[in-house]
Amino acid sequence: MRSTKRLLAGVLGGGALIVALTGCGALQEAQQTAEGVSNAASTAQVCVEALRIAAFNPDTANPDAAVQGAQDAGKKLEDLAAKATDTNVDKALNDLATTMTQTTVADLANGPANWLKTKADQVAALTKACGGGGGN
Repeated sequence: MRSTKRLLAGVLGGGALIVALTGCGALQEAQQTAEGVSNAASTAQVCVEALRIAAFNPDTANPDAAVQGAQDAGKKLEDLAAKATDTNVDKALNDLATTMTQTTVADLANGPANWLKTKADQVAALTKACGGGGGN
């Protein structure tokens, strides 16, 4: 009788352990799903803000103010890149931020078409990264 009780206790204890471990696995899976949703939401927020900032168009009639505006926008993009959880979004943000922060009066006075094309290409890359073309 004692051995039956021990056997029963062992089986029940083992069953409880399996249930607990299964529950633990489900909990981890739920946590990973929640983190994935949170990362997606964070990426979406970063992208919306980045695309809003990237819409900056310099007033070439006032090159000094245009350069300052581009550099300010670039710094904001750098800050957003630090928040990006998606590596492709981060890279696209950093590329665009570099173009913006390194803008000079000569870029806008002598070759605004080249500067605008580079910026447009980088905004397109950011848009693609934000649209799901990226991954961690």
